[in-house]
Amino acid sequence: MRRRFENKIALITGSSRGIGRALALTLAGEGASIVVNYNRNADLAAQTVREIESLGTRAISVQANMEEPEAIDRLFDRVEGAFGRLDHFVSNAAASAFKKVTDLKAHNLDRSFALNVRAFVLGAQRAVKLMTQGGRIAVLSSYGSIRAYPTYANLGSNKAAIEAWVRYMAVEFAPRGINVNAVNGGLIDTESCAYFYQNVPGMAPIQSVLSKLPKARMGTVQEVADAVAFLLSPESEYITGQTICVDGGLSVIAPPFYSDTTPPLSL
Repeated sequence: MRRRFENKIALITGSSRGIGRALALTLAGEGASIVVNYNRNADLAAQTVREIESLGTRAISVQANMEEPEAIDRLFDRVEGAFGRLDHFVSNAAASAFKKVTDLKAHNLDRSFALNVRAFVLGAQRAVKLMTQGGRIAVLSSYGSIRAYPTYANLGSNKAAIEAWVRYMAVEFAPRGINVNAVNGGLIDTESCAYFYQNVPGMAPIQSVLSKLPKARMGTVQEVADAVAFLLSPESEYITGQTICVDGGLSVIAPPFYSDTTPPLSL
């Protein structure tokens, strides 16, 4: 088995479940020690820590609401106290209100920005101070950053901002030996995606969307985690300031869709 992350220290926000958890286990399986960040569910975080430890590496869990600057400081203070340094920072925690633009309230805008954008920037500021030997920063984005679709304006605009911050950080942090990249996920089989399609009133059925994708299926959390792991690995040394799409071709299709055509055009 390859051990690309032997002796590396990785902090992943929102890593008690979903993509963050899959990434934590992937990195741990190749030798990394993991800081598991969570907001509410201590039991899930503890379970993730146990699974990581069963792989033979060290893990700690740290509760921190990434909407709060003080909590972010406490998180990084804990990392510094436990490990003394950091090699990888992955900003994964995300949430938002799914409403039409005209229905968004000021607190919807503020909370979404705080968790998705501000937490990434403040976290990166703290992370680089601990990356004394260089490192990697990665952030999770989504296809709402480049495509407009119903009720996603609040989160999508924040994801677009994140991708802009990635480019600026990549330039400023390169002299420190730190690469900064994003992974833009499409329809990924997570609790948040299920919530979006099942609980937003009037939302289109997910199967009607999947039928139009070139890959015609949802992506898995492991597929996204593997893309992030690549960006954290030695193999990505010359890649920085980029956003990699993991979306089954979603970001390249446009109407008229092949799924709506008839022979001889139908694939």
